[in-house]
Amino acid sequence: MSRRALVPPALRDACARAGMSPGILSGGHVFMTGVTGAGADGVMPATEKAQFHACFEKIAAVLAEADMALTHIVEMTSYHVGLRAHFDAFDAVRKTFLEAPYPAWTAVEVAGLRREGAVVEIRVIAALD
Repeated sequence: MSRRALVPPALRDACARAGMSPGILSGGHVFMTGVTGAGADGVMPATEKAQFHACFEKIAAVLAEADMALTHIVEMTSYHVGLRAHFDAFDAVRKTFLEAPYPAWTAVEVAGLRREGAVVEIRVIAALD
């Protein structure tokens, strides 16, 4: 089975330094690495809401490398520091980016994330139609 790395131009340098791919297209599916709201320069947005928006925008950029969109997402797992404190805000942002039929979704509260200052990390699987 063939595999192709999906790396948006804005993330190429950061991904090369980290030795990872933000997404892999394999067998008609895209498997994404978890993304935080940090920019390619590593700077984390100051507000939670800005982090949430940046996550979905980064996911959309990776999917675009496979000529896919957010509507192709079939499964999403989100990892949250302080889930209960920001769940309503996250859910509102999520609903501005995703539409019915919504992907399967699991939200997990965690003690911390690798990226300093991150309050959410999102991992998705998308499928070609």
